[in-house]
Amino acid sequence: MNDLIAVQKIAGWEKLKAMVLDSVSSPITKRVYNMALNEFLVWFRQAPRPGFTKATVSAWRVSLEERKLGSSSIIVRMSAIRKLAAEAADNGLLAPELAAGIARVKSAKTVGVRAGNWLSARQAQSLLNAPDTTTLKGLRDRAILAVLFGCGLRRSEVATLTFTHIQQRDGRWCIVDLFGKHGRVRTVPMPSWVKVAIDAWIAPAGLTDGHVFRPVLRGDRVSGERLGEKVVWQMLRQHAEAVGLPGIAPHDARRSCAKLCRAAGGELEQIQMLLGHASVQTTERYLGTRQDLVHAWTCLVI
Repeated sequence: MNDLIAVQKIAGWEKLKAMVLDSVSSPITKRVYNMALNEFLVWFRQAPRPGFTKATVSAWRVSLEERKLGSSSIIVRMSAIRKLAAEAADNGLLAPELAAGIARVKSAKTVGVRAGNWLSARQAQSLLNAPDTTTLKGLRDRAILAVLFGCGLRRSEVATLTFTHIQQRDGRWCIVDLFGKHGRVRTVPMPSWVKVAIDAWIAPAGLTDGHVFRPVLRGDRVSGERLGEKVVWQMLRQHAEAVGLPGIAPHDARRSCAKLCRAAGGELEQIQMLLGHASVQTTERYLGTRQDLVHAWTCLVI
């Protein structure tokens, strides 16, 4: 009997997928793995397969390459499938030797250093000035942009930011005890202009506790307890397009923040802690430090 069908009959695809998603802590990883596993299942059902085996997963990898996906996209999809095989084997739903074979399927290679999008100081300033600050929505959007560019937070971290996170340490404002990817906790220094932007939003919005950023409905009314990650993405994209910077994502703001710190003389280890990376090598690759593409960064001024 087809191994994958057997797994579905015994435990159900959704149950097995839930095991995989429950094994990771990052909301971003959960979302990406969920997408990857759903893609795999659709592909698996399109034609007869020899089962959930090394040969099947190898064919899946080839299909990803034929779609001209980037190496990072292929790597994350293959990682989700390996996790699926491991969880199935651990729960007695897949033979260990099949899981071991799947684990040996090669993934895509990462070639070179990914440059990404780094905004110039002028571009970043233009984006920070884009929201209409005569409205509550504009004040909120500017505060979010300030946190993205000034503190280097991920969009998920912006969406879950609370008043409890914002505290003073050693005479300066910081975001403390921030939970990031893989459960890592860090403290992020907050530039004074970021705090000014946040205060300019929360005062007229009448917010004093809970989540810092909330939905703003038509009529400029604050409603709801927290903001969704997707709203952060859409907000940035809207303002970026308005100032002639299409294709800018929240992670580009995080990347730009790191570049600003590096160009201003920040030590690599400090930037590593700012970003919440597990190793300084990750930060090096993330910044493309050896390329040294930009020298012109200066402090952003609001």
